[in-house]
Amino acid sequence: MTDSRERRITALTEAAKVKSQNKTRDAEQAIRRLVKRGEAITFQAVQREAGVSHAFLYNHPELRKRIEHLRGTRRKAAADQPIDTDSTLVITLTRQIADLKKQHRQQLQALRDALERAHGENLDLRRELARRGIHPLPNVASIATTS
Repeated sequence: MTDSRERRITALTEAAKVKSQNKTRDAEQAIRRLVKRGEAITFQAVQREAGVSHAFLYNHPELRKRIEHLRGTRRKAAADQPIDTDSTLVITLTRQIADLKKQHRQQLQALRDALERAHGENLDLRRELARRGIHPLPNVASIATTS
């Protein structure tokens, strides 16, 4: 074998090793995310979440064993424990807070729009009074002059 060919083979072997390590890391992180979200741990779910193939998961002994174990324990845990765990409570409350914030922003914008319309109507009425030669009493505060 030539020295150049050996270097290419070594480089390709190293690249394949790094690619496999990255896929393994991605699969492990996907499993953690699925567990954290309380989703079912299946080969298909891990494959979809990590962007790896079924074959990779089945041919990787440690990942396969972990997925099979978690798949079995999740089913048992789901049957044994009530649904309202701390994490689901936090997720539910977080969603409620986000919904309330959105609702608050919408209500605030509606109030601002209504106030803007009221200011416009007030200005139109003042102009109409001025056109007719009617002036408000001096002790009546004006929104236009107090701003």
